[in-house]
Amino acid sequence: MLWADYRADQARESQAAFRAAFELTDHQGMPRTQEDFAGRWMLVFFGFANCPDVCPTTLAEVAAVMEGLGPDAGQVQPLFISIDPERDTPMALADFVPRFEAGIIGLTGTPDQIDRTAKSFHIFYERIEEAAAPDGYTMGHSSQLFLFDPEAGYVTAWPYGTPAEEIVSDLREQISS
Repeated sequence: MLWADYRADQARESQAAFRAAFELTDHQGMPRTQEDFAGRWMLVFFGFANCPDVCPTTLAEVAAVMEGLGPDAGQVQPLFISIDPERDTPMALADFVPRFEAGIIGLTGTPDQIDRTAKSFHIFYERIEEAAAPDGYTMGHSSQLFLFDPEAGYVTAWPYGTPAEEIVSDLREQISS
């Protein structure tokens, strides 16, 4: 029992040190950093616009979360960070993210910027050659949805498939505490 408590304390301490850090370009061509969202909660998801299932499903969940938050939605900024800078230009993201009608801001950058951002968020991504996919490749990637507090500190993450109702409930608890 003590070992489990110790490990839980260690996990909380390491999570507390994790902060959102990025310097990318939004889907309107504007440079953005985590500082642009200071004072707001950030819901962050990594993916790519040509994703056949996980990404659009998760962004649809994010839209449901934002709707479910009602008047509290103004305190939350959803961000979609592309892990496919080759295809996901600001123009491509400008066509993709508004489809979800949730105020999601799409972010992209150079391959180096995306790599640095992925490392700072501790997420995995890779290019997978696949003849049947658009442009002959797809992307493998971590699929959790991150929550950061108004000071860009990590709060929690939900695994792919977490129902919007559960995320809304968790978010309301966080916002009100």
